[in-house]
Amino acid sequence: MRFRYFALKLCLFMILVFIGQTFIEGFTDYLLLDERAYLEIWRFLTAVFIHGGLGHLLFNLFALALFGSILEVFVGWRRFLLIFLVTGILANLISVNFYDSSLGASGAIFGVIGALIIIRPLMMVWAFGVPMPIFIAGIIWIAGDLIGAYAYLSSAPLNNTGNIAHLMGVLFGIIFGFLFKTKNNAKRSPNLRIDEPSFRQWEDRNL
Repeated sequence: MRFRYFALKLCLFMILVFIGQTFIEGFTDYLLLDERAYLEIWRFLTAVFIHGGLGHLLFNLFALALFGSILEVFVGWRRFLLIFLVTGILANLISVNFYDSSLGASGAIFGVIGALIIIRPLMMVWAFGVPMPIFIAGIIWIAGDLIGAYAYLSSAPLNNTGNIAHLMGVLFGIIFGFLFKTKNNAKRSPNLRIDEPSFRQWEDRNL
């Protein structure tokens, strides 16, 4: 299972896309997620790769490079790409019903984190200024997004964060985590075959 740096390649691609956003008029509007996505379905994917500003981009690049590379080590590059792209699209399919417009890789990155929570729950991460297992950090992040989503749905948004997209991303990531963890365990547990004549000889000698 060869490591091919796809998390870093995705980061580079997002940087190139952000340059396009900066210098090409109308570029962002053509790719972002809004109600036009019901007819222009590419927006469910393209919105994953665009960002609302340099700070938004840098934060997501850091998270993707870190957690994406770790997940790629554990599940391989094909499964990593599947998790990233599918959770990002599914998060957008749901969040489009709640936000006038949205953009960014956060839903897909939370999908990656959700998968890691299941596949390596005790992996230590540095979060909120202290080291802790990733499943604890995940609980705190999910709680924060639940509060943010509740505030948004109550018409009292705390900020412009896409909390619903985060929650959907981590939910689908957890599902993928269970799926791939089960498959990996099955591969590591070969069928036990007993040679009957040899077993009978051992039985005669020892029983």
